Amino acid sequence: MSESSSLGRKGEDLAVSFLAGKGYQIRNRNWKAGKLEVDIIAETGEFIVFVEVKTRSADYLESPQNAVTTEKQRSLVLAADTYIRWHDISKQARFDVITVLAKGQTLTIEKHIEDAFYPTLR
Repeated sequence: MSESSSLGRKGEDLAVSFLAGKGYQIRNRNWKAGKLEVDIIAETGEFIVFVEVKTRSADYLESPQNAVTTEKQRSLVLAADTYIRWHDISKQARFDVITVLAKGQTLTIEKHIEDAFYPTLR
């Protein structure tokens, strides 16, 4: 496993713990449908939540949430639509981004951005 994928996995582990601590039910991790993938799929009483986790080292120049490009958003929306149809989910969908910063061996949640973006038809 490469250093960056190992860091990403650790960031996702932290994000799962963070969400579970906030009362979210974790449904899936790294859910795939063909080329589509969602890091975390969680559920609250009101929402099915599709979460993109971005982990970066503290000295990385780009802010982690800026890495969730329009193309990545489209991919997440398509994956969410597929997941909702396959599992016959009637809850409202929400798209969140969790940013994790790594400084040495210490990882911290920088932000949990609820409703980070809204699905568009473009």
